[in-house]
Amino acid sequence: MAARSAPSCHLRLEWVYGYRGHQCRNNLYYTAAKEIVYFVAGVGVVYSPREHRQKFYRGHSEDIISLALHPERVLVATGQVGKEPYICVWDSYTVQTISVLKDVHTHGIACLAFDLDGQRLVSVGLDSKNAVCVWDWKRGKMLSIAPGHTDRIFDISWDLYQPNKLVSCGVKHIKFWSLCGNALTPKRGVFGKTGDLQTILCLACARDELTYSGALNGDVYVWKGINLTRTIQGAHNAGIFSMNACEEGFATGGRDGCIRLWDLTFKPITVIDLRETDQGYKGLSVRSVCWRGDRILVGTQDSEIFEIVVHERHKPFLIMQGHCEGELWALAVHPTKPLAVTGSDDRSVRIWSLVDHALIARCNMEEPIRCAAVSVDGIHLALGMKDGSFTVLRVRDMTEVVHIKDRKEAIHELKYSPDGTYLAVGCNDSSVDIYGVAQRYKKVGECVGSLSFITHLDWSSDSRYIQTNDGNGKRLFYRMPGGKEVSSKEEIKGVHWASWTCVSGLEVNGIWPKYSDINDINSVDGNYIGQVLVTADDYGIVKLFRYPCLRKGAKFKKYIGHSAHITNVRWSHDYQWVISIGGADHSVFQWKFIPERKLKDALHIAPQESLTDSNSDESDSDLSDVPELDSEIEQETQLTYRRQVYKEDLPQLKEQCKEKQKSATSKRRERAPGNSIRLHFVHGYRGYDCRNNLFYTQIGEIVYHVAAVGVIYNRQQNTQRFYMGHDDDILCLAIHPLKDYVATGQVGRDPSIHVWDTETVKPLSVLKGYHQYGVCAVDFSADGKRLASVGIDDSHTVVLWDWKKGEKLSIARGSKDKIFVVKMNPYMPDKLITAGIKHMKFWRRAGGGLIGRKGYIGPLGKNDTMMCAVYGWTEEMVFSGTATGDVCIWKDVFLVKTVKAHDGPVFSMHALEKGFVTGGKDGMVALWDDSFERCLKTYAIKRAALAPGSKGLLLEDNPSIRAISLGYGHILVGTKNGEILEVDKSGPVTLLVQGHMEGEVWGLATHPYLPICATVSDDKTLRIWDLSPSHCMLAVRKLKKGGRCCCFSPDGKALAVGLNDGSFLMANADTLEDLVSFHHRKDIVSDIRFSPGSGKYVAVASHDSFIDIYNVMSSKRVGVCKGATSYITHIDWDIRGKLLQVNTGAKEQLFFEAPRGKKQTIPSMEVEKIDWASWTSVLGLCCEGIWPIIGEVTDVTASCLTSDKMILATGDDLGFVKLFRYPNKGEFGKFKRYVAHSTHVTNVRWTYDDSMLVTLGGADMSLMVWTNETEGYREKRPCDSEESDIDSEEDGGYDSDVTKENEISYTIKALSTNIRPMFGIKPHLQQKEPSTDERQGIVRGSRPPVSRAPPQPEKLQTNNVGKKKRPIEDLVLELVFGYRGRDCRNNVHYLNDGDDIIYHTASVGILHNVATGTQSFYQEHNDDILCLTINQHPKFNNIVATGQVIQQTCQLQLLLSTSGMQ
Repeated sequence: MAARSAPSCHLRLEWVYGYRGHQCRNNLYYTAAKEIVYFVAGVGVVYSPREHRQKFYRGHSEDIISLALHPERVLVATGQVGKEPYICVWDSYTVQTISVLKDVHTHGIACLAFDLDGQRLVSVGLDSKNAVCVWDWKRGKMLSIAPGHTDRIFDISWDLYQPNKLVSCGVKHIKFWSLCGNALTPKRGVFGKTGDLQTILCLACARDELTYSGALNGDVYVWKGINLTRTIQGAHNAGIFSMNACEEGFATGGRDGCIRLWDLTFKPITVIDLRETDQGYKGLSVRSVCWRGDRILVGTQDSEIFEIVVHERHKPFLIMQGHCEGELWALAVHPTKPLAVTGSDDRSVRIWSLVDHALIARCNMEEPIRCAAVSVDGIHLALGMKDGSFTVLRVRDMTEVVHIKDRKEAIHELKYSPDGTYLAVGCNDSSVDIYGVAQRYKKVGECVGSLSFITHLDWSSDSRYIQTNDGNGKRLFYRMPGGKEVSSKEEIKGVHWASWTCVSGLEVNGIWPKYSDINDINSVDGNYIGQVLVTADDYGIVKLFRYPCLRKGAKFKKYIGHSAHITNVRWSHDYQWVISIGGADHSVFQWKFIPERKLKDALHIAPQESLTDSNSDESDSDLSDVPELDSEIEQETQLTYRRQVYKEDLPQLKEQCKEKQKSATSKRRERAPGNSIRLHFVHGYRGYDCRNNLFYTQIGEIVYHVAAVGVIYNRQQNTQRFYMGHDDDILCLAIHPLKDYVATGQVGRDPSIHVWDTETVKPLSVLKGYHQYGVCAVDFSADGKRLASVGIDDSHTVVLWDWKKGEKLSIARGSKDKIFVVKMNPYMPDKLITAGIKHMKFWRRAGGGLIGRKGYIGPLGKNDTMMCAVYGWTEEMVFSGTATGDVCIWKDVFLVKTVKAHDGPVFSMHALEKGFVTGGKDGMVALWDDSFERCLKTYAIKRAALAPGSKGLLLEDNPSIRAISLGYGHILVGTKNGEILEVDKSGPVTLLVQGHMEGEVWGLATHPYLPICATVSDDKTLRIWDLSPSHCMLAVRKLKKGGRCCCFSPDGKALAVGLNDGSFLMANADTLEDLVSFHHRKDIVSDIRFSPGSGKYVAVASHDSFIDIYNVMSSKRVGVCKGATSYITHIDWDIRGKLLQVNTGAKEQLFFEAPRGKKQTIPSMEVEKIDWASWTSVLGLCCEGIWPIIGEVTDVTASCLTSDKMILATGDDLGFVKLFRYPNKGEFGKFKRYVAHSTHVTNVRWTYDDSMLVTLGGADMSLMVWTNETEGYREKRPCDSEESDIDSEEDGGYDSDVTKENEISYTIKALSTNIRPMFGIKPHLQQKEPSTDERQGIVRGSRPPVSRAPPQPEKLQTNNVGKKKRPIEDLVLELVFGYRGRDCRNNVHYLNDGDDIIYHTASVGILHNVATGTQSFYQEHNDDILCLTINQHPKFNNIVATGQVIQQTCQLQLLLSTSGMQ
């Protein structure tokens, strides 16, 4: 048991050694509190030099590579690498996330910069286009995005003196951007003759349109506008990596190791050469510089941070050091002192003091170091090298004792024996050598049992044995010092190991996931005293397990911070700390170990919030020590709402059937019928897999959902109104705080959430685009402005919406397992909770992201499944109902106490003014006081308590309660069995609505002369429903098996029911008591029919492919119809009772003679002439037109003909109910189509007088009653039917001009390459002197006259520097002849009271003065303009919008017509 739960101790990150200097620039700043902010690995670090203390920001999941400081110097933005990288804006004081910006960039975020007032943030991606993106970071909203450049961008900055201007630079370019509306437009910097075209590494903006930039050759380039005006040569001797602007001027840092300070006009003030100082060294390269007052911060390539006081510039202070580039593998701890030793591929070995958090010694070796060990007496330090040698140093002064090279491959592991006599050295050539320490490290033994490289080794406490692990995962034992392999298990059994660092072995089985053989755990270290084990893996995660942990898949706590693989992890000598080292991030992390006893005092170390699952998370694996899931919940979690075909797929499917469509349009098709149907009443409520989906509206009606319909039920009048906007199963429903609007979420490939008005039943907003497969939970905020939703995709995405605007505010991954509830905090609109399978999470909004913290259970409870949750009387009180019947009470994220509330799961909970009401699987409704101390009253839902006014019968006592709501002195209860009940506070229960329970419903029959119908379902019930105004269930009977069909006898006295086990029974239609039953078949009885007239015979069709004919009076089988090749789907009698028409699953239409069952062949022309008593067939000439174009994908499952033989109603697999004229010959008849059922409609039947149509939804278990409205009678109201699949091309078609315009394609033209071949360099790409006009800032239309080709990549551009160039004159557009009328409309307008005309042609907007005939032009478009409109509002005088053709999307530009067309 012990190993099955996570250890109760904890690690807290205490210190990080290192600084990310490689491949990053400008990532080191002073905050307002004079702290230093930088990053290393995946952690943002805020270091206080005064207190020598670090704080950590751990909201990233991968390496951080960019950082920007807000102008107020408290907030920090950091960007990371990764497949879906994101940006975090966080507070350097509290290290809490303020905002998360995501879903735009890929690969990584290379640069970040805040604008002058700190409202906007610009980011540059690492994708192929190096996208530049501007954010409103507080709202987490992207304002604009544009491709940055074809090559890397190294720096970007806002121009602090001109609004909406940015500058970016990178490989061989500098670009000047302007942000206008939501469009970012770049202009390339013109190098001209002033300087060479080269890579620009950093930049800073100054007044008067000046920009200073640092180049790769060490020059500073000075730009005015977009032109290079001068260069400051030799500012540095090599590339300038960093440039920082402050009040005093500018600081630059370069690869030459120098810092230069410049005044505001870029005149040199001083130079500081770090290589010449005491701490300096050859090859020092500056990557980041920050000048504040009299202090300068410098970050170097080799992970050091210097602080320089300006007036003592020759004495820089080294405040942080770390390993340089190259992997870091070697780690050892001192046996008696708080010291750690690390060695890296940078060839240095370093000793760190864990108490002072400082580097105390460093020594450079000849070779890269791969492992290290300190002898037991702490005198010697052994280092294993990559070249196969090992070196022993004295710890005291780092002098060499001995250097030995016996192997050619890397030494991966070495350890001193506990008695200090031997050193075991494990090599990558799969051997372990043993050396005698006292004999000056003479080789005394060799172990050669392994077939792969040695990864880990441990000595026994008595120094007589070692155990090794190798690359194949094998664990071997050797006797010491000779090295003989030990194969007997007995000999090893009692051995006690001095240390445990092996990754395979019985004691550490649990560190491996249950089903994994992968080699991704790099290091382990056991703490025998604390009985915990720490592991490090390839994913950058440090985990704590109990020790020993014997069974695979043990529970753990996990900690993130390292970005990629962690190569080694060790406990300090006194088990106070854990040290972990990162391979690629070459950082050293020091974690403080907090044992169990201290945890009780330290509740403040609840898991620090983060964007990844959490820094201290319970394990990923399922918690086996939690009781088995309740059967109902188990069932629910296994439900999948995925469909083979969604209704959304219809347009695509039809597209694929285009050929069929074309042939169909050429033939005459049957018209749609004149009649229509209108949904009148729905029996059913979705309770079996939904919760809290039942509410009172503002005016006391009841709102709930079933199938794809939102239902508003008026209990006084017993009538329903419907919201029919959905097209598939609704899975959740929430009501607005004012109780007048409702939000519902549905199943779908791109599922939608509809917010609609309960009064008008019209949609107010439809939200889609961020969930997959379906939406399983929704909730409104207390002010009603926001909506939270949860999807059923694999990561159960949580989305926060501004529903009125239809805008996504924030998004986050919820959980791997199912989430049942989302609830928004009624006091704080930015906070919410989600609850689900072993999941309770507290979220707060941070810009475009949500930060989740897992509920901290502590010793009080266990990690249980939560089924419902509500907020209490303060913003931090939360109450959740569990799957085991408890109510958990949370304060902030901590579990405070649990109360036993129900037997079995608590499915529903509702908060009142002063108390709570809960409902559970036990069928009890309980009223509680406001702190769950006392249960005030309970109500049992029992048949005995049913009030006389009930609209049906309760199927069983104490049904499982799924929804509870209060209002109007009543408690509204929804059950799993599809019933809605109203409980009076005094006790009586009224049943209002009910439907079938879980299981498909197929059987449906209407009475021959009364408005009632019978249904039979897989839920093993037979029910009789009243279709007249009382709309209730009249009778119900439980069956021994589920049934699939039923039928009334012609006199209405008997009811035949076919069951799923092949038997059928006949019951009295009034009492539902058995009259007779038969069992002749093994498979499902699929259809059952009495012969017309006296009902002498009954035909029983089964999935065995037979139809049995029985004589009702003698109760004997008189005939069997054989010959069908597949199961039978439908049967119909002719009017004489002599002939049966049969449909089969193989789409055969067969005929049999009754009662003997002889097969008949009837020509299809004759079939029409036969007078059929009923028509439920879906095959044959008469109903050929009912099959849709996509007939291969979807089946027509049921049909029924009115008694006047005019209208055929059908139901199909996609959930459509359709009406056709009858007979419907010829393919693809036209129809009227209605959506209310979600998936397949299993049966349709007209009532005896054709006044109503009754339809059954299979999986949605609903019975829908539609009224039939004849042509003359129809109310004038928006048509809720849709016309047929194919648009009526034959209804007159198009005028020839319209047809022509309809077929114009604008794509080819927009992508066409050069219109005629051109040679040389296009004028606009040549590096030219600015003309006089340009110097004065006049920019004319500079589009190339002919070509639309994109400019060639720079690599192909030749710089004809040597050749003499002719000056190129500028062309100015003077007059344009022409107007685009051939394919555009409404594109000529008067402006300025009729003085001017505005129109367009080609890519030019033209303002034509009527009096003078002169023209002025808007030339910002770069392709054909297709449309133009003017703003009629008096406030926006003379504003014009034009839209153009473009490669990917359409662009819209706004222009001001009068003020010179800008």
